[in-house]
Amino acid sequence: MRILYLTQWFDPEPGVIKGPRFVQALIAAGHEVTVVTGFPNYPSGKIYPGYRQRPIARETIEGIPVVRLPLYPSHDASSFRRALNFLSFFASALMYCLFRRQRFDLAYVYHPPITVGLAATLAGLIRRLPFVLDVQDLWPDTIAATGMTGAARLVGPLGRLCSFVYRRAQSIIVQAEGMRGALIARGVPPAKIATIRNWAEAEWLAPQNTHVPATEKSRPTRIVYGGNLGRAQALETVIDAAALLERRGSDVDIFLYGEGLDATDLRARAERAGLSRLHFRDRISQQEIVPVFLDADALLMHLRDDPLFRITIPSKTQFYLALGRPIIAAIGGEAADLLRQSDAALVVAPGNPTALADAIERFSRLDPSHRLAMGDAGRAYYGRAFAFTQGIDRTLEVLAGTHRVGP
Repeated sequence: MRILYLTQWFDPEPGVIKGPRFVQALIAAGHEVTVVTGFPNYPSGKIYPGYRQRPIARETIEGIPVVRLPLYPSHDASSFRRALNFLSFFASALMYCLFRRQRFDLAYVYHPPITVGLAATLAGLIRRLPFVLDVQDLWPDTIAATGMTGAARLVGPLGRLCSFVYRRAQSIIVQAEGMRGALIARGVPPAKIATIRNWAEAEWLAPQNTHVPATEKSRPTRIVYGGNLGRAQALETVIDAAALLERRGSDVDIFLYGEGLDATDLRARAERAGLSRLHFRDRISQQEIVPVFLDADALLMHLRDDPLFRITIPSKTQFYLALGRPIIAAIGGEAADLLRQSDAALVVAPGNPTALADAIERFSRLDPSHRLAMGDAGRAYYGRAFAFTQGIDRTLEVLAGTHRVGP
């Protein structure tokens, strides 16, 4: 098949689960794939060095043809500027899909944002192009959960927009069973929805078939978080847990790698608490963070207690498991259940500094062999539940079925 892969985000932007390796796997299966995306600007909201916005630009990334379309670069707390970001790419994508010369058999649409799905929907009505919608974040729930200014006013219109796109999609892929249940509750036919769990880049970045040496007890316990410092993560709980640990005299160092909307407030909160064993570090690339994670005694997760996060699986879940390191997680719902099943994690409820501090302290007392066994169990569980080959095989089945039922 000739597949149009429509996504607002793509390499070199971080955090795109279905990036070059995903596309290369589709090509290896015999499909022709063209990626249509925006000029890279996430997460800084600034166009990356080496790129200059034009009406259309073409490049090749790891053998993949990529078409770049203009957009308004933004990634901050302003609902107005974020809306401009989404709507500008929607307009560019719609024009491309309507007036493209190249013929495609199928579109694969990566959501968020839902405006990309809207472009595929409207263009598909005219060009008769069926599409698969890959739902990574459930809208409008995610917008409401981020705390973005003015988000409450958008919930109703976005909900109706999502329902319109769901009706027009030939197939919908979700990454968690909870998301599937939510869509069914909103009227999406169950037969249209396929659950395909995400994989992790760590599957390739981390050393394979090797054991991470058991941590020596001579150094303080090192706990590392890497990722977004935003509203959804609610890392003020981590700051408060670190304060409790310092008051208890616990021999634990906590490192937070990343950037985000709450970074300044979190640093200020830690400074007011006078913390000496909580350390902030700037965001670094996935390749650079892997050695940091592998040197950690445990990897840290926290998500705000929100109904949305009980039915989704944050990408850290797969990434941390694939690295084969123990995990300390303050989350709820489906991701918490998976981590408990893995035997790789200590899991507590989110938003509770005392429970998180107790879990970290409990972990710090584990002997090195116990920690190593947790990490090994996590990597084995990843192979059973999230491996790339499983996800690709299932995706190819969905694409073949969608093409058969398309116009």
